[in-house]
Amino acid sequence: MKMRYGFNEIYGWWHFSQGERREEIQRRLRLMDTKVVRVFVFDQPVPDPFNDWHSFEGMLQAILDIGAKPMITFAKFPPPYDRPKNVRDFVSRASEVVWGCIERWGGEEVSQWYWCVWNEPNNLIVGGDLNFDQYRTIYEALSEEILRQLSPYLGKRKAMIGGPAIDGTHRAYWMDWIARLLSEVDERKVGFVSWHCYGDWRPAVPSKSLGLQMWGSPDSPSGEVFETQLLAKTPAYEARARGVARLLDGHSALNVCGELNTMSHHEYYYTLGHNQTLLGAAYYASALIHLIRGGADLEMRWTATAHSDAYGLVYLDGVPSPAALAKQLFAQHVRFGDVISFPANRLELPMLDTIVAHGEGGRISAVFVNTSRNAVKLRPKDYDALLDSCGSLFRLDSTTNDRVVAEKLRGQFVLNGYGIGVICNTGSETIFE
Repeated sequence: MKMRYGFNEIYGWWHFSQGERREEIQRRLRLMDTKVVRVFVFDQPVPDPFNDWHSFEGMLQAILDIGAKPMITFAKFPPPYDRPKNVRDFVSRASEVVWGCIERWGGEEVSQWYWCVWNEPNNLIVGGDLNFDQYRTIYEALSEEILRQLSPYLGKRKAMIGGPAIDGTHRAYWMDWIARLLSEVDERKVGFVSWHCYGDWRPAVPSKSLGLQMWGSPDSPSGEVFETQLLAKTPAYEARARGVARLLDGHSALNVCGELNTMSHHEYYYTLGHNQTLLGAAYYASALIHLIRGGADLEMRWTATAHSDAYGLVYLDGVPSPAALAKQLFAQHVRFGDVISFPANRLELPMLDTIVAHGEGGRISAVFVNTSRNAVKLRPKDYDALLDSCGSLFRLDSTTNDRVVAEKLRGQFVLNGYGIGVICNTGSETIFE
């Protein structure tokens, strides 16, 4: 198991770092083994380090307090994007931020952080719809400056500078950007490559009911058909991660899924809660299994904390959504460094995803994810004979009222509709509330 867990933290940054329930929110993120948290500079509603350094510093310190490292994303500046003065000004402002972080936390610490250049440059609304040549010019200039400041502290380590945080949901040819970044930019300046993938961007209800312009795209299927289609897409994370891994052959950069979620939108009326419900829990857990199978080094769900939106895992009062509880269970039982295996898919259960993990001290765990509305009866030893030693079951499904239920495992169990079941031989160590 080489994949680390992470999040994007955007709209809920104040509650995560300074709010009354920050300790509970941070506790939840620790339970999810959060190792990287992505934040933005010059874009998105986060503290401006020039106008409010105190809040910006507090946000980064909260990330460090949970045992994670920041991924600072520099995006964006107004067009024209190929105007030399605009690029110079952008690099100059970013340089001040890097310098300020080194002054505050020291070069040794900051040299271990991640630095992302831009966000979805191929997306008109999000990133400005740059072409690759424009992006490469910006990347070269900014990565050179970041590398200059970090070099005295790196030793033999590579700077974790990367991009392009490419939109792979809406746009074709997204892999071109990664291939060209790896082939056209100095190897020293590319510590990771980042790509984004959501299940769907269309509303879960008819677009006419919301007065939306679909720009030539059809409405999504409705109701259960849409749900089935969403959950049928999770194997694509494995294919995408594996494809990027092939591009990375011969390179030392990390393979990062920088954004993922069930649906790409902030409003409940648009998503019907699919990012946070049991459906969202099954989608996320299934996507994690496929990212691990595909060779991803880091996953970063959008987003960690909810702020009156339909994205975040943990609500502002620290209460976890079903999707958060699923991640909490998953991360405690499939850990970095574990020896993992993937039992063969059974033809009669194509909706079931499974991963088995063996850890230190003889720990054995298995995660079963049901991506259908139908109940599934499971006998763990059919998947791995060693699972017969597991006596604890943790279950989150349609019968558990959006909470995790701890049970004794007696040979077999049932997952009732969308949900996750975890069995292990270390049940007393699992935090499930």
